[in-house]
Amino acid sequence: MPAARVDAAPVDAAPVDARNDLIGRNRLHIVRPGDTLVDIAVAYRVGFVELAAANPAVDRWLPRPGTEVVIPQEHILPAAPRRGIVINLAELRLYHFGKDGEVASMPIGIGSEGLETPDGETTITGKRKNPTWWPPPSIRAEKPELPKAVPPGPDNPLGDYALELGWPLYRIHGTNLPYGVGRRVSHGCIRMYPADIETVFNSVRIGTPVTVVDQPVKVGWQEGRLFLEAHPTQRQADEIEAGRSLADWPPTDPIEAIRAGVGDAAGYVRIDWTEVRRIAEAREGVPGLISIGSVRLPSE
Repeated sequence: MPAARVDAAPVDAAPVDARNDLIGRNRLHIVRPGDTLVDIAVAYRVGFVELAAANPAVDRWLPRPGTEVVIPQEHILPAAPRRGIVINLAELRLYHFGKDGEVASMPIGIGSEGLETPDGETTITGKRKNPTWWPPPSIRAEKPELPKAVPPGPDNPLGDYALELGWPLYRIHGTNLPYGVGRRVSHGCIRMYPADIETVFNSVRIGTPVTVVDQPVKVGWQEGRLFLEAHPTQRQADEIEAGRSLADWPPTDPIEAIRAGVGDAAGYVRIDWTEVRRIAEAREGVPGLISIGSVRLPSE
């Protein structure tokens, strides 16, 4: 039996607070006969790679019934301006900062090796509902059998909604293949689950800023405590996708991220370096507490 769909909306949403950098909360799924991690990811609207990273001991195709699977829905906000759309390529996630003071986090698919999604700053330059897909020359060269135009419908890889970016040939869009969300499988565009792109499409305007970063390590505060979150790099995500271990890959050095995250609280916080090392080596994409005790931050 495939994983049950979740009735409650699984999109993380929380008020934005300058000194509280964590949103959402992790959940647990109890494996049932017939479940796979791919099915569980789609059911909870998380990405496959992030689900596999958070559960390294769980077989992705034949998880044992009764096994607890962590659904990674708690996240530290990336180190980026808290406005419009922020995309973190390393964690395969999009953050949408709304005018109501809340932020929502959603998984994405991005460009594969050699066709990487660019980082930097751009804006939303267009919105298209039920878009027609015009395969670019690079894709037509790979698949000459494609028509010049694919009309709206179940065969359209853009899904029902597309957001044009200031970068030519790149867009944020839905998909007709949800199993590609949370993976590096596109030609550079940013894919979203159908329900998620609909939410974002209806919430943004032309001119909305879009910031794309690549931060496998994030640090943030929550109620005076410091947390660290470490993800596989983009290349390491490909290793997870292929079912290989990360044991032979050196962890991303978290020191600079910790220094930046601590900021003006450097004289007030004690760090548990054993826990820092564990989180950096595991790269499970789940926030972990790294401060000893709580801190009253200088601005409070």
